[in-house]
Amino acid sequence: MPTLRLFAQAREAARTSVDDVPGATVAEVLDAAEHRYGAAFADVLGTCRVWVNGEPADPATAVVDADEVAVLPPVSGGC
Repeated sequence: MPTLRLFAQAREAARTSVDDVPGATVAEVLDAAEHRYGAAFADVLGTCRVWVNGEPADPATAVVDADEVAVLPPVSGGC
């Protein structure tokens, strides 16, 4: 199963920072994660960027067991 890594608000909503979630595409992994973590996670997910193995990804991006799917909420701050 692909490894799902969650950061900031996504991590807080899911109450975990890493999990193995089934799916053959980014969309399938995220759908399974929404089902697993609930409405609060789904709300945060709508504002996030998704990367696979350190590269930007879209919902149709294929994933395999060794892949890492990272969910990155928007970041602000700094000068």
